[in-house]
This record gives sequence, C-alpha cells and structure tokens, in this order.
Amino acid sequence: MPNVMASEVIQGVVIVEPDAQGDERGRFVESYRRSWFDHGREMVQANRSDRQANTVVGLHYHLHQADYWYVPRGRARVVLHDLREGSPTDGATLALEIGDGSDKGVFIPPGVAHGFAALTDLTITYLVDSYYNPADELGVAWDDPEIGADWGVDEPILSERDRSNPRRANLPPGRQPYAGLRT
Repeated sequence: MPNVMASEVIQGVVIVEPDAQGDERGRFVESYRRSWFDHGREMVQANRSDRQANTVVGLHYHLHQADYWYVPRGRARVVLHDLREGSPTDGATLALEIGDGSDKGVFIPPGVAHGFAALTDLTITYLVDSYYNPADELGVAWDDPEIGADWGVDEPILSERDRSNPRRANLPPGRQPYAGLRT
C-alpha cells in the first residue's frame, strides 16, 4: 500500500509515496491512482517535460485545474505556495524534493502556485484534470520575497515568462483564486 499523506503545510496538497517493486531485471512503480485523492477529479491529460539541471519552472497556478506531478528520472525541488483567498493555509509555502532517492508524487489543487527546480537533468510527468486552457495559465514571481521559496540552485535558468511574472501583491484584479477545495 502506498503512503498517502495530506500536507500539514498547505490544505488540499497530497503527497504520495508509492509502492515500488524491483529485482535484478528493474523496477515497477504504480505512480498514480485516482482513489488516493478525496478532492480530485479524473485526470484527462498527461504531459511530460524534460529539463536540464538548474532550470527553474514557475511559479504557475490555475484557477480551475489540478495537477499531479511525478519525477521518474532525476531529482526536483518542488515549491508550492497557497494563493487561495480564504484558505486556512493562504500564504503558506512548501518545498519538497521528489525523484531519485525520494519516490513521491504530489497532487496540487487549483489556486496553489507550483514550480520546480531541476536539481539534476530530469523528466517530470504531470497529469491534469482539465485540458490545456491558456486563460487558466497564470503566474506569480518565482523569487517573490513574500513567498520565500528556496529553489536549491545557485544560478537558475529561467524562461522569459517566469522572469516577468508579477509579485503576489501585484496579481491582477479578478485573477485571485477562489477559496475552498473543489469536490
């Protein structure tokens, strides 16, 4: 049985330590199961991203989409920040490492900003419960001191988009996430 834990830092975030089976031939991991998440919906799209070491992606958030992240190759530092107005954990930041040596998956509810730093070259897979919608692709500054993220890399490689995201205090009106968990 996998170890499924609700985050004590950000409400609605779930961390999974899946079971792994292995022998001299290799390894098998059941990395995702819908029944592990009380507040999740069916995942409808799977994505894969390959990144080089020292890349920082994020922080991004969605008003309507949940994500489930798993790193089958390499190691990532995941940073989550609760942007949900009215959430009991609004303003909380959580950092954890997943991937090689720390076999975990992370369920991220809508309104929780999420990003990762590639501590090594890596492959990250993520499942989402809504099809891609550019109107629901929002961002907040990766280096916002109010968020206080420790990315674990000295010279981050960033996209222009991630360099230009607004600070939390400057998020556009009407773009703040809703409160509460979706069922």
